[in-house]
Amino acid sequence: MDELVNIVNKYGFPIVAAAGMGYFVYFVWVWVTTEIKPVIGQANGTLIALIDRIRMLDNDLIRLNQKVETVMELRGKTIERERIEAEKDINQTRRKEDPNPPIGPKRKATKEEIKDAAGD
Repeated sequence: MDELVNIVNKYGFPIVAAAGMGYFVYFVWVWVTTEIKPVIGQANGTLIALIDRIRMLDNDLIRLNQKVETVMELRGKTIERERIEAEKDINQTRRKEDPNPPIGPKRKATKEEIKDAAGD
C-alpha cells in the first residue's frame, strides 16, 4: 500500500490511473482473445449446423405436405367414385325389390293409383 502511495506522489494520480486503465484494457483484451473468441467461433459453427438442419426439415415438411395433399386429393376422388358406385348399387337393388318404382319420368301412375290419391 505504501508503494502505491509513493508512486502516486512521484508520478501523480492521473498518470497512475491511466496506467491502471491501460493494464485493465490489456487484461480484458487478453481474456477475450484467449477464452471468449474460441467459444464464439464454436457457437457460430453450431449455429450454422442448426440452421442447415432447420432448412432440411423445412424442405422435408414441404415435400411431406405435398404428398399428403396428393393423397387427400386421390382419396377424395376414390371416395367420390365409391359413392357413385354405391348409389348405382342402391338404385339397382331398389328396382329389383320394388316392381312399382316411384312415379317419375320413368314410370307413370296407374288409374288405381290416381283414384287412391284422389280419395275416390
